Amino acid sequence: MDFIRMKISLSVLLFFHVWLCRAFNDVSTIPFNKGFSHLFGDGNILHANDDNSLQLHLNQNTGSGFKSSDLYNHGFFSAKIKLPSDYTAGIVVAFYTTNQDVFKKTHDELDFEFLGNIRGKAWRFQTNMYGNGSTHRGREERYTLWFDPSKEFHRYSILWTNKNIIFYIDDVPIREIVRNDAMGGDYPSKPMGLYATIWDASDWATSGGKYKTNYKYAPFIAEFTDLVLNGCAMDPLEQVVNPSLCDEKDVELQKADFSRITSRQRMAMKRFRAKYMYYSYCYDSLRYSVPPPECEIDPVEQQSFKETGRLKFINKHHGHRHPKKSRSEVLDARNYGNEDEE
Repeated sequence: MDFIRMKISLSVLLFFHVWLCRAFNDVSTIPFNKGFSHLFGDGNILHANDDNSLQLHLNQNTGSGFKSSDLYNHGFFSAKIKLPSDYTAGIVVAFYTTNQDVFKKTHDELDFEFLGNIRGKAWRFQTNMYGNGSTHRGREERYTLWFDPSKEFHRYSILWTNKNIIFYIDDVPIREIVRNDAMGGDYPSKPMGLYATIWDASDWATSGGKYKTNYKYAPFIAEFTDLVLNGCAMDPLEQVVNPSLCDEKDVELQKADFSRITSRQRMAMKRFRAKYMYYSYCYDSLRYSVPPPECEIDPVEQQSFKETGRLKFINKHHGHRHPKKSRSEVLDARNYGNEDEE
């Protein structure tokens, strides 16, 4: 069964590669010391000699993380990442944009979060969006990966413009959020920085906390290379902001290949979501009796989900019951039940 699943996953990966072939080879990377600084766990951050790659370690004492030196008013943020290998239950590796350090109660955020893995199981991850401190209206989607992210580097990217948000894995757009007026402040609107962290989330990350971090496998190492910061850097606390200050960069972003999803990419995204998405807040009618305004409800797709937003065939798709506890706000798990155990 594992061999068959591996062949299917490989065929899907080849489909994505053959159909898309639009790698972001023309995107300029930036050395760490030109655009980033340490966030925490200094002793657990190891830099390569060329300053283009680094490792974040987690051990019994601490995790680690880094952040961009500037905040950006929209941008394309990207890195090639290789996740820890072997037994990684309870561990979260996050790659995200936020401004929480500046706007404590009204922060914006866009997340990739990779949840700890039990050896032999498919890796799970989620994407999320917060605007203006709307942590009680999290917009989680959860998926499994079609490859082992600990074997080699893959590129993970977040595009954020004043019109839309796109999450990419390699060349594949896996999620798009199109801004509309009804979203109001729930659409991220304030300058954000790019962050990456590794930390112990044993209380919720893997099967609702059933499987804890086992430090006999430490250090757990997440590797990053080819970092990209493509946006308009600005001071978020300026009293008077020139509205045209970032117009040129916004136009440049919106003209870039990664800002436009082609028909082939749209097909690949639909294929990914049909095969690998196992939770969608848009179909979680227990949580939202009326779907949030950016949700585009597909009646055919909706038939695959329960009222909890989980897939109906959880034994096949590795289902999941409740939204994860946010890094910034701990959601009340009593509202959503417990995570499915495997």
